[in-house]
Amino acid sequence: MSGLLALLDDVAGIAKVAAASVDDVAAAAAKAGSKAAGVVIDDAAVTPSYVAGFRAERELPMIWKITLGSLRNKLLFLLPIALLLANLLPQAITPLLMIGGAYLCFEGAEKVLHKVMPHADHAVEEDMDIRDPARLEEEKVAGAIKTDFILSAEIMTIALAAIPESGLLLEAVTLAVVGVLITVAVYGSVALIVKMDDIGLHLARVGRLALTRGLGRWLVKGMPYLMMILSFVGTLAMLWVGGNIVIHGLHDFGLHWPYEPIHHLAEIASAAVPALHGLVAWAITAALDGVFGICLGFLLIPVATRAIGPAIKKLGLA
Repeated sequence: MSGLLALLDDVAGIAKVAAASVDDVAAAAAKAGSKAAGVVIDDAAVTPSYVAGFRAERELPMIWKITLGSLRNKLLFLLPIALLLANLLPQAITPLLMIGGAYLCFEGAEKVLHKVMPHADHAVEEDMDIRDPARLEEEKVAGAIKTDFILSAEIMTIALAAIPESGLLLEAVTLAVVGVLITVAVYGSVALIVKMDDIGLHLARVGRLALTRGLGRWLVKGMPYLMMILSFVGTLAMLWVGGNIVIHGLHDFGLHWPYEPIHHLAEIASAAVPALHGLVAWAITAALDGVFGICLGFLLIPVATRAIGPAIKKLGLA
């Protein structure tokens, strides 16, 4: 009997440790996920464009393929790499974050440039002229997974940097939880967004109540505007997050401009509105980070298009 009680006591102890570990993982995952929120918004805003123009019945299968590719990116490739860096070469994390941030600035600035100065992209036009829908779908899915790899690398690196110092197992479990939850949230939202017009059309046709039919018509009419808003928000998120990452990286390396001037201006502005101190400080910081991001992005456009891009093509990596 005493042996049984001792065993039960050991089991209770193990359960307490396991419960504490779950709490630690949940807390770390929540913190890491919040830090990566800007990149997550961008990911959710960018992905619907990859399924635009395809038949309605192919949209969800394409999103499912992209989702599986995203999970593979995060769990099979990026998670082990992130853990190796954190434990063997932690000093590489900040430079890698800055490279990813600079890429986001470049992507955001390029989107702004295309919006302000639209011009035909012959490579894209040739792709869209492909008469084999299956091949076009494969290429679009592959392109989405490549883009996801970059955004996922940024998400995992940001998440890793946000996790407090802990054991290897806790870091691995936390990163896996963050990776899976963010992937489900992003691509679940994407699936809902791309099918929203179909849902609206169904409600408009078969809704029993006038209110239901009106809601359906509103969804159908509102989807183009929602996609425009998402694209706009995604671009802002790219510039804000990318600029913020690069600025913090420069600060960590001892280059305190523009980090200190931005925070000084945010403090002055927030002090003028005590009731909204936190919100004003965040808004000013995010806006100035975005201004820095778009300036950096414009500077990187000729570098990326005339030097880095051709070099990558010559190496056969694109």
